[in-house]
Amino acid sequence: MIALRQTLLLTQWQFRRQAQALPLLVTVQIFMAIATVVGYGLLVGAPSPEVALYLATGAPTVTLITVGLVMTPQIVAQSKTEGSFDWMRTLPVPRTAFLFSDLLVWTLLALPGMVLGVIAGALRFDITLSPAPWIVAAVIVVSITAAAVGYAMATLLPPAVATLLTQMLIFIVMLFSPVSYPASRLPDWLATAHEFLPIEPMAQLIRAGLVQNEFTMPAHSIIVLGIWCAASILGAVAALRRQS
Repeated sequence: MIALRQTLLLTQWQFRRQAQALPLLVTVQIFMAIATVVGYGLLVGAPSPEVALYLATGAPTVTLITVGLVMTPQIVAQSKTEGSFDWMRTLPVPRTAFLFSDLLVWTLLALPGMVLGVIAGALRFDITLSPAPWIVAAVIVVSITAAAVGYAMATLLPPAVATLLTQMLIFIVMLFSPVSYPASRLPDWLATAHEFLPIEPMAQLIRAGLVQNEFTMPAHSIIVLGIWCAASILGAVAALRRQS
């Protein structure tokens, strides 16, 4: 109970600390979700039913992944540069509470854009969703995994390197990852690489959760996603303890 209370208090403090930036952060990720739907729609014109399903379910996935892999490490890198990250680690709380409070913040921030992305995609491409009962759990898992990977990257790498890496990840997620299109369109070597990276399993989980009548979640992808989530959390905790 003490650890939970400390985590919630740290979460509250993080929200208050970023009170001025939060509206802008939420606005940016909402804009990204809607822009992804509209932009891809302009590129493909009148898509086939299968393409429409990929585009409609890809937009919310892009939002969740981008918040975790791009926005999270950027904010953490900024905190390390300005010194607030080091100050937070001096507080007499477990490193796990410090980590989970940040993951909770970024998970909550990703939800508005994700929801609007689903709505925009369904309306733009005129598809009928068939949500699975576990869709909420799927969203939480994807959001936490993406944020954990981004957080681990920001804690293990120098701020400048982490920031530059996030710029590259934006293009990888939006253009070279099977999120808004099937993996069969990628070169064989890149499709094989994505079988062991977390981005495709994240997309598959959200896709299967939103349109369970058309898509399923492969067992291999569940294992890959679980390994990445656990490894990232353990890596971030280890980095926090090493730097204390």
